[in-house]
Amino acid sequence: QVQVVESGGGLVQAGASLRLSCTTSGLTFDDYAIAWFREAPGKARERVSCISWNGRSTYYADSVKGRFTISRDSAKSTVVLQMNSLKPEDTAQYYCAAEAHTGFCDLMREHSSWDQYQHDYRGQGTQVTVSS
Repeated sequence: QVQVVESGGGLVQAGASLRLSCTTSGLTFDDYAIAWFREAPGKARERVSCISWNGRSTYYADSVKGRFTISRDSAKSTVVLQMNSLKPEDTAQYYCAAEAHTGFCDLMREHSSWDQYQHDYRGQGTQVTVSS
């Protein structure tokens, strides 16, 4: 049974940092790109970041570029999203998804609309709230 589990969310003040983790089990971790998305009430699903199966390709949304860093640890089957200089507009439910498509990070870069997309596997999400 495949599981995708996020952790690390919380309530912080603007300017603070959070470290989100995405841990998978039941799949061959190195076969999957891992992507982060976020959802906020009344807003469209937003792409955030992606790291390819081998870690050589990454994607960051313009809104987080320079503040967020994505990395992966195959030994732990975990992807970490380090979020620095958080802003109130970063407030959302963040979830990660495991995608078998080898060029998934490129797809994230090319497409801005993700509301209807069905992920291969995704987690339940973790809430990030940034107060001003």
